[in-house]
Amino acid sequence: MPKLKTSKAIAKRFKVSSLGKFLRHKASKSHLLQKKSSKQRRHLSSTCQVDDRDKKNISINLPYL
Repeated sequence: MPKLKTSKAIAKRFKVSSLGKFLRHKASKSHLLQKKSSKQRRHLSSTCQVDDRDKKNISINLPYL
């Protein structure tokens, strides 16, 4: 059986936690930050878990994680 290719675009956007859950960064943190409050910017900096409905698509594209 041939090797499976890892999708590099997805590998850059998602990480796997020690428990095997996929982590992602929140959106809306790249520009137009002056109108957002410090609290909002701080909470956007944190990571969150990927929804259960998206886990299958991510795991297909990341076969070796």
